[in-house]
Amino acid sequence: MAENGENGGNGGNGGNGGNGRNGEFPERAAAPAPARLVLRTTDLDEARAAIGTMYYDTRIDLLGAGHRLDADFTMARLGPFTVGELCCGADVRMRFGDLGAYHVDLPLSGRLAWRQSPRDTRLATAARAGVFQPEGRTTLERWDRACRLLAVKVDPRVLVRHLEGLIGDSLRTPLRLAPTMDLTCGPGRSWARLVRLVTDEIGDDRGLLHQPLLAAGVRDALLTGLLLATGHPWREALDRPVPQGFVRPVKRVVDVIRARPEHPYTTSELAEVGGVSARWLQEVFRRQVGTTPMAYLRDVRMERVREELLHADPEATTVSEVAYRWGFGHLGRFAERYRSRFGELPSHTLRSP
Repeated sequence: MAENGENGGNGGNGGNGGNGRNGEFPERAAAPAPARLVLRTTDLDEARAAIGTMYYDTRIDLLGAGHRLDADFTMARLGPFTVGELCCGADVRMRFGDLGAYHVDLPLSGRLAWRQSPRDTRLATAARAGVFQPEGRTTLERWDRACRLLAVKVDPRVLVRHLEGLIGDSLRTPLRLAPTMDLTCGPGRSWARLVRLVTDEIGDDRGLLHQPLLAAGVRDALLTGLLLATGHPWREALDRPVPQGFVRPVKRVVDVIRARPEHPYTTSELAEVGGVSARWLQEVFRRQVGTTPMAYLRDVRMERVREELLHADPEATTVSEVAYRWGFGHLGRFAERYRSRFGELPSHTLRSP
């Protein structure tokens, strides 16, 4: 049975999630894509439709006579990402056209043999992820029955814009990611852990990932982490020192934060405000203001909370509603930071004459 986060169904034979690039497959009317889809099925058509709805149109073949599918899919969308934990429970082959998106498969167990276009077949395991480009006919030659994996689809326009923001320049050639990612150590292992956390939490409708302030930061962390964990021609540029200067951009960012501190800004959005890359903004802001843009944003929000509590009627106002209004979702952590900043708990400020 399938569970859909918006309309209670699996989308039937709905669209392919907006990739529109699978020229090998017939065009179909696009159905509204669900925010979340959970499916346990033994039916090939139902499994194919679910993957087509959340990821890409595909053809699925069982490998071996008498084998039976036992698919277990949990898939969800987070901004430019589609993330999911998937297992087929049988040896299968899947064939796609152009994906139209960057994609990473991170096996938690078992093995996945795959290739794009005529290139040699590669193997994805728990130690090495498979990284797919937006272009190139894609085949999962053998997704073995023991292979449970995390699947991450990334909007290519968003990833390219994010990279341009980090390096402070426009890309003059297409972004091609290295075809594998080391998951045993370093950035690859850290990014895989972040994907695991997001996959576990995104189904919790009351969790912090559904708070806009936190979700935006997580999306930025996933984008930056992917660019740091994979090889590409701009990888070394991400490690270069940041030039001095940019006083005016920092001033613009400070002004915007103070004007609307309740807005769920991300570092990338603030960098666009300043007209500089996110990495430059982080380092220059720290030198000139003494802290990071996001820490400064939290400080301004804290000031606004205190100002509101000082003038509020304690009989008609609660600390929690004021804190939430200014973007603080974790009340315990907020109270500790407030006491550290102002020397008293927010409840004492509210009750003060």
